[in-house]
Amino acid sequence: MRVFSPAYIATLVVTIVTATSLCVAGRRHGGTADRPARWIRPANAVLAAALLVTSGLWLDTTLGGQPFRAASSLPFALCDVAALVAAAALLSRNRLLVEVTYFWGLAGSLQSLLTPDLKVGWPSLQFVEYVVAHAAIVCAALFLVVGQRLVPRRGAVVRTWVITLGYSAVVGAIDAVTGGDYMYLRRVPGEWTLLSVLGPWPWYIVSAAAVALVLFALLDLPFRHGRDRDGPRASVQPVGSWGDGTCRRSTSNVPTGRTDARSPRTVGQSAGAVGAIPLEVGPTEVGPSEARRRVPTLRRRGEPGVSSSRT
Repeated sequence: MRVFSPAYIATLVVTIVTATSLCVAGRRHGGTADRPARWIRPANAVLAAALLVTSGLWLDTTLGGQPFRAASSLPFALCDVAALVAAAALLSRNRLLVEVTYFWGLAGSLQSLLTPDLKVGWPSLQFVEYVVAHAAIVCAALFLVVGQRLVPRRGAVVRTWVITLGYSAVVGAIDAVTGGDYMYLRRVPGEWTLLSVLGPWPWYIVSAAAVALVLFALLDLPFRHGRDRDGPRASVQPVGSWGDGTCRRSTSNVPTGRTDARSPRTVGQSAGAVGAIPLEVGPTEVGPSEARRRVPTLRRRGEPGVSSSRT
């Protein structure tokens, strides 16, 4: 297949438009990280369903159309697992799964979209599976982090990198047993990719690990400022936060009935509330055992014992 055929370019345009629309809608109407809007979970479910369906179609195409071969018929490529992780992250909104989806999606699946290892074109089912799966992973990564504000926490880069190395070690053992080339750990793909310029085997594996760490750090860079500004507790987002290091400012003018100890005005009055009941603070002495304590009591202006004029 010609790498950037009109059909493939069209899929890239659709991916950009979809990811941008989801992120903009999430930022404007998606609620907060802790309290998402009601439409967020159904949207996540639809995107997760697309990932699971394409994964199922891949298995059906691979296992149904040709004899099973352990060297090539198993779903151990990084993007195969990333699709399942992204689906789980969308359905659960688990922070670790979101972080893995974000870094794997933008450092791995996005690269696979830009440098595809695809030998068939439209309207082949394999073409549809490839582009939909990789595009959905990228959209999920951006929608979760940018649109829903589930930003990477402190240490997310190292955590995801260690998980990636651990998974690569497992897949390397599977390659050694089956003779396969999952994750391209034995040879680079036929089409040009970033691995093609990282040296011969096995050194390109070491180079790829270093490049992955750099890419993860670059992807985390937009969120470091907010974490550094908010201190070590920035990874724990309080209720009412936007999830990106900023907090919502309450605009409610409903009087709470609490009084300011430094002023006889009510809190509702100081906030400009309409219909607030004017209250004043009057000291009342209590029993001998607590003679030193002065407990404020609330009385309506004009009641006996309280002067209606201020001094």
